[in-house]
Amino acid sequence: MNKYALVVAGGRGSRMGAEIPKQFLLLKGLPVLMHTLKAFRSIDDIHLILVLPEDQIMYWNQLCTKHDFSLPHQIVAGGETRFQSVKNGLQSISDSEALVAIHDGVRPLVSIDIIKESYKLAQQVGNALTIIPLKDSIRMQTDKGSVSVNRSDYFLVQTPQTFRLSEIKTAYENAPELNTFTDDASVIEAIGAEIHLVQGDYKNIKITTPEDLLFAEALLKN
Repeated sequence: MNKYALVVAGGRGSRMGAEIPKQFLLLKGLPVLMHTLKAFRSIDDIHLILVLPEDQIMYWNQLCTKHDFSLPHQIVAGGETRFQSVKNGLQSISDSEALVAIHDGVRPLVSIDIIKESYKLAQQVGNALTIIPLKDSIRMQTDKGSVSVNRSDYFLVQTPQTFRLSEIKTAYENAPELNTFTDDASVIEAIGAEIHLVQGDYKNIKITTPEDLLFAEALLKN
């Protein structure tokens, strides 16, 4: 069964406080997004699809030339929302039966083990959602104040989120485009799918702030 990786990068860099989108900021001398694509291409049989805002594609091509980045990948123009961008990426895949991992472009430190396990579980049961346990105590806001809740009942969600292609395509084609969809598993869950979990990694961070970039630099140095 063919494997695809749909890397979605639509950030504008507002929380980073940078002039360029966060996926293009340098991490150990290369744009963040190049590290992310390289992580997936370390598995030979994965077809890479990069979804970018249309107005960023030319800049990305310029970066590839500047950094001599020749890793094979297909580029698809995204939409106004992440939902539409993922949908555009899925529609670009013509295979009827395949596996597709949907991944944040600004998670460059994803491990090969997580990627492999995600594809393996999705092939077996239909989907795989990468999660990590909470480290900190948490509280829930109520009408009467806040209450302590059991952190072992909750997880932090990461990517990749991997699916049988036909099933996630059906979910995106039939689900309404609502702001309540915060990730891809929520979309397929909305049409009745049971979600299956894969253990993630605390190093698989999403780079959204300057502190995240410093942390990623430190992890790569080690």
